[in-house]
Parts: sequence; structure tokens; C-alpha cells
Amino acid sequence: MEWSDLKIFLAIVRAGTLGGAARLTGQTQPTMGRRLRALEAAIGHTLFQRTSDGLVLTDAGSTVLSHAVRVEEDMLALERALAGRAGVLEGLLRISSSDWFGAHVLSPLIATFRQIHPGVSVELVTDSRLFNLARREADLVFRITPFDEPDIVQRRLMRLDYAVYAAPQVPKPVAGDGSGCTLITMDSAFADIPDAQWLRRLLPRARVGFASNSREAQATQCSAGTGVAVLPCLLGDRMPQLRRIDLGETPPGREVFVGYHRDLRHLARLRAFIDHVFARAGNEDSAY
Repeated sequence: MEWSDLKIFLAIVRAGTLGGAARLTGQTQPTMGRRLRALEAAIGHTLFQRTSDGLVLTDAGSTVLSHAVRVEEDMLALERALAGRAGVLEGLLRISSSDWFGAHVLSPLIATFRQIHPGVSVELVTDSRLFNLARREADLVFRITPFDEPDIVQRRLMRLDYAVYAAPQVPKPVAGDGSGCTLITMDSAFADIPDAQWLRRLLPRARVGFASNSREAQATQCSAGTGVAVLPCLLGDRMPQLRRIDLGETPPGREVFVGYHRDLRHLARLRAFIDHVFARAGNEDSAY
């Protein structure tokens, strides 16, 4: 078994396709396929299952991954030690979160993290769908629902408070009625989340003027005076065009969870980023 083939294996895991791995490594897609077949022949197991969504690890592949990550860390540590850079972290870290959380919470933390560890390349993917850690669609995921997938290590990061917001020119709605009020809320796919249900209950006669699965888009519409929205306070309070509106009740809050696959618990750059985030979020509970 060649270490260089393990590097190709890790690139395929992180990219999910041979083409993506080729872009990561600067090699060609046929080379990726040839090196993968050589590795599978050397160990006597098929490492990936081909699906319509890309390459998914087999059970044997998952076993190889846990060891390959440690080998990669040891090789990088050896290179740093020989170069006199023992404390330097390097490599790619792929993070997923919702759009507004990525832009307003994680991006500043990533910036300060990379000032400390400039050798780490961070890829932030913002999406409303739930990325699958077991399939290695991301190394680290931040979301407001707990992880129920097997082999996922998760921690509670923080509590998100929500409030009702509107532009100054928008009249304050009457709680329990909402006649004449225009709502900015979640689209139909997310209509059952707690704050959207709460808003419909408080303003039952209001009409929906704008719906989106993007909190960022909702906040932009709200700032333009389109209507009333429930937004995370970490987003709404940062927009000077918006004011909080008291409807006599506080919208339900949510918890933020961070999760990663247990096979990555030895990844030094992942552990360092988690420590960085927890320290600056005011939560020291960053045990792995």
C-alpha cells in the first residue's frame, strides 16, 4: 500500500467524486480512477459504492478512512517537525451551516482562526439542506436540529434567541389579529418550524408577502419595509434599518449543535477550529 494512494483516497472522500478529487490534487480524473483501483487491489476491498449522488464509502472504506486520517496527520506533523514548524496546522476543512449563520457568525470566526492558522484552508458551504456527515459531505456541520445519525459526535454550541423585526415605517401589528399586516416568513418546505408557527398564531389574519428558506433574504426584505419577520437576534440586531417589535410574547428560541464524524476526532485542524469557536461563543464545553 502506497501512502500517496491514501492521499488520493482522502481527496476522493472529501470531494465525493473522482472529478472533484482531481481538482483538489491537480491531477486528472483518469489518474484518480487508476490510483483508486490500485489501492483497492492492494487491500483487497472495494472502498466506494457508486451512487447517483457520487461516491459513498463502503464499510471497508470507512475503516480505511479512520486510519488514513491518522496517517495523514502523522505525515503532516513529521513534515512540520522537519521544517521547524511543529505548531503549524495545514490542510482543508469543509464546514457547512445555514446562510445567515455562516455569514454573520462563522465567517468572522473563520477569519480570526486563519490568522492563527494560515495554513488551514476553510471551505464554507451554506445550504438549507442537512449535509450528511456519514457520507463526508462536510467535515463539520452547524445546525439547529440534533444529529441522529450513527457515529456522529455532537456538542451543543449555543442558544439562539429570536425576535420580531420590522423597518421603522412599518406599523406595529396587533397581536392576536394581524389584519392589514404583511408577513415575511419561511417557505412552505419549512412552514412548520417553531418560529413560523408562532408568528402565524400571533398574527392569524396577516397575509404572507414574502417567503423564503433564507434568513438572509428575509432580513433584506424586512429592511426594505416589505413586512414583519421573525429573525435570529444575532442577525436582526446587526441590521440598523430594523427595530424589534414586542407582541407580548417572545418567539421560541433554538439550540445550535455542531457535529462531526467520529473518524475525524483525531484531525488536529478540526479540533483546533472547534476549540476556537467554543471559546469565542462563550461556551467552554468543547470536549470531544
